[in-house]
Amino acid sequence: MSKKIIQSEISYFFAACIHFFTTFYRKFILFKINKNTVFYQNQDILNILFEAIPEGIVIVDKDNNIITANAAAEKMFGYEKGELTNKHRDILVPKRYLTTHKNQYYYFTNQIIKRKNTRGLYLFGLTKNNDEFPLEISLKPFAIYEKEYIMALIIDMTIKRETEKKIDSLNVVLEEKVKKGTVELEKTIAKLKEVNLNYKKELQQRIKIENKLKDSLKKERELNELKSKFLSLVSHEFKTPLSGILTSAILLEKYQLSEQQEKREKHIKTIINKVQYLNSVLDDFISLEQLDSSNAIYKYTVFHLSKVINEVVYNANMFLKRGQHIHIINNTSDFLMRQDEKILELILSNMIYNAIKYSPENTDINLEISKNTKNINFKITDEGFGIPQNDQKFIFNRYFRAENVLNIQGTGIGLNIVKEHLENLGGTINFKSTENKGSVFFVELPIIKEL
Repeated sequence: MSKKIIQSEISYFFAACIHFFTTFYRKFILFKINKNTVFYQNQDILNILFEAIPEGIVIVDKDNNIITANAAAEKMFGYEKGELTNKHRDILVPKRYLTTHKNQYYYFTNQIIKRKNTRGLYLFGLTKNNDEFPLEISLKPFAIYEKEYIMALIIDMTIKRETEKKIDSLNVVLEEKVKKGTVELEKTIAKLKEVNLNYKKELQQRIKIENKLKDSLKKERELNELKSKFLSLVSHEFKTPLSGILTSAILLEKYQLSEQQEKREKHIKTIINKVQYLNSVLDDFISLEQLDSSNAIYKYTVFHLSKVINEVVYNANMFLKRGQHIHIINNTSDFLMRQDEKILELILSNMIYNAIKYSPENTDINLEISKNTKNINFKITDEGFGIPQNDQKFIFNRYFRAENVLNIQGTGIGLNIVKEHLENLGGTINFKSTENKGSVFFVELPIIKEL
């Protein structure tokens, strides 16, 4: 508890005591001043209580003459019993403080009369031997038979002040020790921070090296996985067409009669389709290698879009299944572009070929082309198997194939190549797909590629 709070509590206690004695005086005492004091029946009780209070009590009249004082007050100021009676209050105050005390005294009593909360006066007292000591006074005015008096409850503050001085002295010493300790602590903290900083740097360096090792290990694992997938893919994708070519070549030898021309043409078409498929797979692998090694070099020229569209559709017709048709929506003969013509052909060929491959017989593939001031937009729509919802977020990943087309020949790298080329050319690709209903792919490409 703080010093101020303790003093406040003491003050309120003193005030309560004063109120008690004032009330007691009113009820049980009747006295007259200047040798006319008369005591009622409870004088003995009053005397016992008056003298039992350990704090000094002094009662003065309106002329500041001392009417009575208890034993504690007399002892405090060094007077014999009854020696203070009828003495002026000023004998208890050092002369050099008379004016100051008088002003404080009147101010304090006025505050009490106005019923405002006040605390004790902190003054100096003067003993009979002219020794000064600090004290605290709490005042309570009262009246008896229309005569006004003031009761003063006095506490000797000598021990408290000495204690406070010792505490202050100890605080000064303690503050010095705290300052020295703080300086030493700050030095220690600075050293610890330096050590900690070096440790953090070393730890960060270690973490960096570990992360690099982890990344290298992860890339090595991914590379091994890709190699395994690649070997498996190449083995499957080349083995199947080559087997078809070999079978068709063997059968061709058996159909030598002119009436067997239709069968010969069928097998010749099979051989051509298989060779074209192998050629497209090789083109994809070459394109993939260029993208991975950052060796993709684009050649930008000005060309008519219709030329690329005609070439793509012509080649795609060789892969059409029975009853399938490709429809080109909008005339593109007046569409001029400045782009990489061969890469655009590769992109559109891949998209159209996927629409053919992943659609059943007797379905339509629509290629819708439009443009605005900056971009050419391609919309490729099919009525195929669609992409399962769970697989759609992986569809542009390399070697990924949707679960509903695993039994259909394919490498899983076509859309990955298309997306990377488009991004390099400043374009984008998106799609919408519903399983068993078909897919729509949206390709957007700048009409003029800025260098």
